[in-house]
Amino acid sequence: MKVILTGGTGLIGDRVSRYLAQQEYEIAALTRRAGQQSPHGLNLRFVRWDARTEGAWMSEIDGADAIVHLAGEGIFDARWTDDVKKRILQSRIETTRLLVQAIAKARNPPALFVSASAVGYYGDRGNEPTDETISAGKGFLADVCVQWEAEAAKARQYGVRIANPRIGIVLDKDGGALGRMIPVFRSFLGMALGSGQQWFPWIHADDVVRGLLYPLEQVRLEGAYNLASPNPVQMTEFCAQLAQSLHRPLWQWMNVPEFALRLGLGEAAQSLTQGQRIIPRVLNDAGFEFHYPMLAPALENILASP
Repeated sequence: MKVILTGGTGLIGDRVSRYLAQQEYEIAALTRRAGQQSPHGLNLRFVRWDARTEGAWMSEIDGADAIVHLAGEGIFDARWTDDVKKRILQSRIETTRLLVQAIAKARNPPALFVSASAVGYYGDRGNEPTDETISAGKGFLADVCVQWEAEAAKARQYGVRIANPRIGIVLDKDGGALGRMIPVFRSFLGMALGSGQQWFPWIHADDVVRGLLYPLEQVRLEGAYNLASPNPVQMTEFCAQLAQSLHRPLWQWMNVPEFALRLGLGEAAQSLTQGQRIIPRVLNDAGFEFHYPMLAPALENILASP
C-alpha cells in the first residue's frame, strides 16, 4: 500500500513515518527538504513540494492508496499576532486545497484522505462531555478547524473517503506542551495554568499515531473523530501527576494566571486556559484500543523512554 504523507518531518509526522515504514508501507513524504536520506528504510521517499503550488509532486497522488495530511504551522511556534494567525490558517487551508486539486487531477485517486483537525474545533466547553455530536465552538482555533475540515470534505466528490481526526494535546517529551513543561517542573517551578479547573484532553504520542492511521485498517471509519484519551483530566490533576512522575513538588496554592500567559503567548493563551472534556466515542465504537488510556502510566512510559 502506498501512502502520501505531509508534515512527515514534524513531531507527530516523524512518528507516523517510522510506524508506516515498520509496517512495510510504501511512503512518499511531501516536504520542502527533499533530497535528505531516509532514516527509516528504503520504503520511505522524500518528494519535494512547496505546499503552495502545483508541480511534479502531484504525480505521486495518482495511484496512491491513501493520503495522511499533517502539514500546518505550529500553534505555539510564535506569539499570536494577526500575521501569525494568518499563517496558521493559510498553512492548513492552502495545503489541503492543493491536495484536493491533486486528487481531482488523478486518474486513479486515493481511496482515503486522512486530513488532521484538532479538538480546538469545539472551543471552550467547560465541564460538558464533548463527543463528535457536539457542534463547533467559538474562537480562532474553532474557526480554523471548521474551515480546515470543510476544505478536506471537497475531496468527497471524487469518491474519496474522508477522515478528520480531531487531535488532542499530544504528550511527547521531545516537544509540544509536555516538552515545554518538563524542564519547568524539573526546576521546582511546577504549577497549574489558569484556573486549573479546565479540562486537559491529552493523548500519548503512540496512540496518536495508531489513531491517525486507524482509518487505513477500518474502511468504515470516516468523517470526524476525536483522537484523545478516553480519560481526560483537569489541568490541576495533570500537573499534579506530572510533578509526581518527575519526583518534584507542585505549587498547589499558586497557579500561572492567564494574564501572565498572555504576555508570552498572546491570544494563544486561551488554548491553555480553556479546555474540552473530550470523549472519543467514534473510536470507541469502532473498536480502537488505546494503549495508554490512563495518565499515570502514559507519563511514566514517556519519561522513561530514551
